[in-house]
Amino acid sequence: MAYEVGKGGFLANLGKVYGGYTGGFIGFTILLAILEQFGVPNKVIGYAFVFLTIAVYAYIGILSRTAELSEYYVAGRVVPAFYNGMATGADWMSAASFISMAGGLYLAGYANLGYVLGWTGGYVLVAILLAPYLRKFGQFTVPDFLGTRYEGNVARVCGVIVLFSASFTYIVAQCFGIGIITSRFIGISFELAIFVGLLGILVCSMLGGMRAVTWTQVAQYIILIIAYLVPVIWLSTKKYGVPIPELTYGQALQQIAELEKQLGVVRPHAAAFVDNTGKFSWNEFHNFWALVLCLMVGTASLPHVLMRYFTTPNVRQARESVGWSIFFIFLLYFTAPAYAAFCKLEVYQNVIGQPIASLPAWVQNWSQVGGLLTIRDANNDGILQLAEFVINQDIIVLSMPEIAGLPYVISGLVAAGGLAAALSTADGLLLAIANALSHDIYYKMIDPKASTVKRLLVARVLLVVVAIIGAAVAGTRPSGIIQMVAWAFSLAAAGLFAPLVLGIWWKRTTATGAIIGMMSGFLVCLYYLVMTRYFDMPLWFGIRNISSALFGLPVAFIVTWAVSLVTTPPSKEMQDFVDSIRTPSGAVKAQAAH
Repeated sequence: MAYEVGKGGFLANLGKVYGGYTGGFIGFTILLAILEQFGVPNKVIGYAFVFLTIAVYAYIGILSRTAELSEYYVAGRVVPAFYNGMATGADWMSAASFISMAGGLYLAGYANLGYVLGWTGGYVLVAILLAPYLRKFGQFTVPDFLGTRYEGNVARVCGVIVLFSASFTYIVAQCFGIGIITSRFIGISFELAIFVGLLGILVCSMLGGMRAVTWTQVAQYIILIIAYLVPVIWLSTKKYGVPIPELTYGQALQQIAELEKQLGVVRPHAAAFVDNTGKFSWNEFHNFWALVLCLMVGTASLPHVLMRYFTTPNVRQARESVGWSIFFIFLLYFTAPAYAAFCKLEVYQNVIGQPIASLPAWVQNWSQVGGLLTIRDANNDGILQLAEFVINQDIIVLSMPEIAGLPYVISGLVAAGGLAAALSTADGLLLAIANALSHDIYYKMIDPKASTVKRLLVARVLLVVVAIIGAAVAGTRPSGIIQMVAWAFSLAAAGLFAPLVLGIWWKRTTATGAIIGMMSGFLVCLYYLVMTRYFDMPLWFGIRNISSALFGLPVAFIVTWAVSLVTTPPSKEMQDFVDSIRTPSGAVKAQAAH
C-alpha cells in the first residue's frame, strides 16, 4: 500500500479510495437483491454477505501489514481527524450498540435510554478531560501514560491489570455477537461460529496492528451505518411516507401505546421510571442515572477508545476527531429508538394474537439459534399471547428485516453490519490488550533491549492467545451482550478514570496515591460485580451490577486524594511535565520515567 502523504499516496487519496469502496458495496448489495429476485437461495445471499465482507477486511489488513513500531502501535500518527472519527465510531459501536441497544429499548423501552445517553455523553468527557492531553503525551498506550506520570512500573502494571479486565470482558461480548450472526446466516453451531468469525478478527489486526485496524475500521463503519439505516428508513417510508425514521417513530409510539392498552401491558414502552406494576419507582430512577454516569465515565476510561487519539498527527486533530467521533456515533444512536419502536409495532400488529401453527418462517429460523427466541402455548389455545413470545434483545436488530417482511437481502445486509460492528471493536480491544502486554510488560519491564522484530512477534502471539481465550469464554454464554459491555465500562471507570484525570489535572497527585486509589476503586467495583452476579449478594441501595462503578469510582477519587495529601509530592520535574501536557502548543517528550 502506497502510504505516503504526497500525491499518489494512500493518505492523499482517502476520499477516492473510500468513495469507491462505498459505491462498490452499494453495487454489491443491489446485485444480491437482483439475484434474490431471480431465485438465488437465501443461504447463498447470507454466505455472500458474511464471507465477502470479511474477505475485504482481511484484504485491507494484509495490505496494511507493517514492521514499523509506530505504525503497528499508533498507525504512524498520520490519521486525519475525519477518518479517525470514523474509525473511532466503528471501534466504539460494538455488538452492544449495533445488535443489543435497540433490542434493550425494545424490551425495556424508556428505561434503556440510559445506554444512549451514557455512551454519547462520555465523549464530552473524552474531549474536555483526556484526548488532547494524552495525544500530547506522545506515547503508545494508556498504561504507558500511567507509568510515566507516576514514575514507575507499579502504576504501569496496575493499569495493565485494569485494562486487561475491562477489555477482556468487552471482547467476550463481541465474540458472543459474532457467534450469533455467523451461526444464523451460515448455518453452523454457535460455538463453531465464534471461531470462524475469530479468523476475520485476527487477519485484520495481527499483521498490521493499529495501521491495519484503522483503515479496516473506516471500511467497517461505512458498512455498519448503511446496514443500520437502510431497514429503518425503508419501514419509515413504507408506513408513514417519510424516509426519516427519527421524525416518524413518534407515530409508531402512539400506535404502540394503543396496542399496549389492548394487550394489557402494565409497563408501557414510553413510560419513564416505572416498575413492573406500571407505577413510578425511585429505584428505577436511581438505576437509570447510575447507569448513565457509569457509562459516561467508562467511555472516557476505555483504553481501546483512548488509543485512537494517539494516532492523529497533532493535538488539534485529536480534539477535532472527538467531534467527528460524536457525529458518526450520533447517526446510529439517534436512530436506535426508532428501530426499537418499529420492530415492536410489527410484532404487536403481525405476530401477537396469530395462530401459532401459522407463524412466519423467521420464528422457526431464529428459534434454532442458541435458544434466543422461544414460543410457548401456555394456555393451549393455539393463539400466540404476548407472554408466550419470548425474544432475546440480542436478536431484535438482526431479525427485524424478517419480522417486517423485507427482502432477505436486507437481512443479509444487517448481518454484515452487525458483523462489522463486532469485528471492529474486537480488533481494537485485542490490540489494546496485546499492545499493553507486549509494550508495557514485556518491553518496558522484562526485556528493554528487545529488537523491533521480537517486540512485534510478542505482540502478535499475545493477540492470538487472547483472542482464542476470549472466543472460548464466549462459547459458555456468560450473559447478554449489553450486560457484559456495561460490566466492562464499570471496571474501566472504577480503575482508570481517577488516575488519568487527576494525573492530568492535579499536579499534586502522587504515585502512591494513584496506585492505591486505582486498585481500591477497581477492587470495590469488581467485588460488587462478582458477588451480586455469581453469589447472590443483595444489591447495595438497589443498584444493579451493570452500574458497579458507582461504588468503585468515588472510592478511587477519595483514596487517591487522601493518600496524595499525606505522601511526598511529585518532583518539580514531573509537575512541570504535567503543566507541559496541558499547554496547547509545543511538543512533549515523555522522558520523565526513563
